[in-house]
Amino acid sequence: MKSNADAYYEKMTTTPVSKLIVSLGIPTTVSMLITSIYNMADTYFVGTLGESPQAATGILFTLQAIIQAVSFMLGNGSGAMASKALAAKDRDVASEYVSTSFFMGISIGLVISVLGLIFLEPFMRLLGSTETILPYAKQYGFWVLVACPFMVCSIVLNNNLRFEGSAFYAMIGLGFGGMLNIAGDYLLVSVYNMGIWGAGLSTAVSQMISFGLLVIFYYKKAQGKIGIKYISKKTETYFTILRVGFPSLIRQSVTSISNGLFNNLTKPFGDVAIAAMSIVNRISAFIMCVGLGMGQGYQPVSSFNYACGKYDRVKKGLIFTMCFGLCLIGGLGVICFIFADPLISLFQKNVEVREIAIVALRFATVGVIFHPFSLPINMLYQSILETKTASFLSLLRSGLIFIPVMLIARFTLGLTGIQIAQPLSDILVGLVSILYIVRFMKNTPDSAEE
Repeated sequence: MKSNADAYYEKMTTTPVSKLIVSLGIPTTVSMLITSIYNMADTYFVGTLGESPQAATGILFTLQAIIQAVSFMLGNGSGAMASKALAAKDRDVASEYVSTSFFMGISIGLVISVLGLIFLEPFMRLLGSTETILPYAKQYGFWVLVACPFMVCSIVLNNNLRFEGSAFYAMIGLGFGGMLNIAGDYLLVSVYNMGIWGAGLSTAVSQMISFGLLVIFYYKKAQGKIGIKYISKKTETYFTILRVGFPSLIRQSVTSISNGLFNNLTKPFGDVAIAAMSIVNRISAFIMCVGLGMGQGYQPVSSFNYACGKYDRVKKGLIFTMCFGLCLIGGLGVICFIFADPLISLFQKNVEVREIAIVALRFATVGVIFHPFSLPINMLYQSILETKTASFLSLLRSGLIFIPVMLIARFTLGLTGIQIAQPLSDILVGLVSILYIVRFMKNTPDSAEE
C-alpha cells in the first residue's frame, strides 16, 4: 500500500489542475464566506442599535485586520515551507515549521491582547473612533482582544491544513464558528438585549470554539504534527517563516493602516458616513472572499508543483484561477450593483446612511472585478518563495496605490472621493498585476528540465 506521503504526492502532481484547485478552493471559499457572513451579521444586528454602534464595528474591522496580518504571516509562511517539505516527503521538517509557527502565534497573540487591553481607549481613538463611537468601540474591542490568541492560532492551523490539502476540515473549523457567531448575535443582541457587548462576546466565543475544532482536525488529519518538542531551536527557521509570510503581513497590516487613515479621513462627514462605509466594506469583503478563497485553493497547488518542477501545472492553475474567479466575482458584482438599495437597507434604515452607502457600493462593484487579476498572482509569487515580488504586489493595493489615491480623492472630491478611493485603487492594481502575470507566463518554462 502507498504511504500517506506517496498518496499525497500523487494527488498533488497528477490530479487535473482545475479539479484540484476547485476541490481545495471551494471549501476555503465557503469558510471565508461564512466568516464574512458572520462579520456582516455583527453589522446587521448592531445596526439595529443605531449608527454609532454600527460604525464601531467598522472601527474594529481594522483591529481584526491587524490580528489577521500576523496570523496570515505565520500561517502562510509555515504552510508554504511545510508544503515544500512534504513535496520532499520529510514530515519532521514540516512538523518543525508548523509547531514553531503555532507557538509563535500564541506568544504574539497574547502580547497584542495584553497591550491592546491596557491601552484600549487610545487604541480605539487611533483607529478612528469619534467621541460618540468610542464607548461602543471599547466594548466590542474588549472581546476582540480577549479572543486574539485564539484567532491567531486558528488562522495558522487553517492555513496549514489548507497547504496540506485538507481544505475541507479547515472549512468546517472556521465555518462552524461562523454559524455559531450568527446564532450568538441573535440571542445576545436581539433576545437578551446585551447590545454591542453581546455582539463582541459572541465573536469571542465563536473564535475559541473554532480554535478547538481546528486543533482536533489538525491532530487527526494532518501529516505534520504540533508539539513543543518540534519547536525549532534554529534562528533560521523563524526568519524563514517570517520572510515567506511577509507578503501576507504587508497585505493585511498596511490594509489596517490604510483603513485607520480612511476612518479618520471620513470623520469630518460624521458617524453616518463611517457607518455607511463600514457596511460597504463588509459587503465588498464578502465578494472579495471568492477571489481570496480560490487564490488560497491555488496556493498549495502552485507551491507543491513548483517545488516538484512541474511548472506547466502552475501556469495552467494560474489561468484557471483567474478565469474561475472572474466569473464568480463578476456575477456577484453585477448582483450587488443592481440590488444595491435593498442590500444596504438590510443593514441600515437611516436615509442618510443609505444614500452614501448605495453610491459607494456601486463604485465598489466595479473595482472588485479586478481582484481575480491581482490576488492569484500575488499568492503565486508568495507560494514559490519569490517574496520580494510578492511583497511589492501586496503593498500595491494596501498602500502604495491606495493611500495616495485616497488622499488625493478625499481632498479634491470630498465625500465622493471617499466613495471612489478603494475601487479606483483596485482598478490600478489590477492593471499593474496583469504585467506580472504576463511576465511569469513568458519567463517560466513548462518543466524543470527546460
